[in-house]
Amino acid sequence: MFTVYAISSTVRKYVYVGLTSDLERRIHRHNSGYERTTKPYRPFVLIFQKDFPNRAEVREFEKYLKTTNGKREILGL
Repeated sequence: MFTVYAISSTVRKYVYVGLTSDLERRIHRHNSGYERTTKPYRPFVLIFQKDFPNRAEVREFEKYLKTTNGKREILGL
């Protein structure tokens, strides 16, 4: 099982979209500063998640969420 997720910084205007097979561990890594791309924007809250049965499907949806229309969908705009 794979999950596509979006997290939002609680201190700055920043949304990160990613995929993982262990969501709890991945969010912990973001909030602990282990991920270079998100370290300056900590802490984060989970704002979106969707599960997929295989990596190919989750990767395709992740690509969509990283587009302008995908981010609008996440943020409800």
